[in-house]
Amino acid sequence: MALKTSSPLVLMAILLISSIATTTHAFNITRLLDGFPEFSSFNGYLTQTELFRQINHRKTITVLAVDNDAIGALSGRPLDAIQRILSNHVILDYYDQIKLEGLKRRSTIVTTMFQATGIAQQMQGFLNVSKTDGNIYFGSAMKGASQDSKLVKYVAAQPFDISIIQISSPIIAPGIDVTNPDLVRPPPPPPKKSPAGSKSPAEAPVADAPMAKDPFVAPVADAPVADGPAADAPGKSSPEPVAADTVTPSSGTRAFLSTGVAVVMVLIMSLLSA
Repeated sequence: MALKTSSPLVLMAILLISSIATTTHAFNITRLLDGFPEFSSFNGYLTQTELFRQINHRKTITVLAVDNDAIGALSGRPLDAIQRILSNHVILDYYDQIKLEGLKRRSTIVTTMFQATGIAQQMQGFLNVSKTDGNIYFGSAMKGASQDSKLVKYVAAQPFDISIIQISSPIIAPGIDVTNPDLVRPPPPPPKKSPAGSKSPAEAPVADAPMAKDPFVAPVADAPVADGPAADAPGKSSPEPVAADTVTPSSGTRAFLSTGVAVVMVLIMSLLSA
């Protein structure tokens, strides 16, 4: 009976723990900034560009906010350019006062939400966090970009989900405010001009190239001409061909046969006379 009465209590405890675990990872960036009127313009841009939706879907971020006096550097820019710039002010990690002041390296590269869009060129989606003379500065990680946006104060934090930090000026990575990101790439170099009076390679006459020898065919030497009359010389008859089955005896063979016949005849005559 006690088990039955405790079952609803256990169920309520589980639901309470689940709701607490869920709410600890939920935040609303616009509501957090509503408590700080000095960031009303920055908060308004987050609403106009709808960046607040992407920020609220993140679990661990750091927002680099700019107050109303410094946000004027973005006025007059297209809304899509402002969206790219401000998305570069959202670091995809949690940094508060303890973590930033505890950085051991003089310079640290961090990833922003702009890098997650897939349209960042080169190092546009990364920030460089540096420590100089006890101060912390933020700037674009692109080569040659300025590193003069100084940490002003820590605004609010919800460990370890969201941290809001004020910086002195907006961080504008080179080329990030261009409407077409492809325009950031430098144009190809112009073609080289030919010297005056000279023809371009396309107009220059092409000389007949000597016929290349085939390296796989050995050269054939001219056959030597034998001394004596040529076979087709006029007034000379060609020697008659000898049949393949005809054997012509040599002069030595003929002399041997003649001597043998003479010996045989002498023997016959001697036998007859006897």
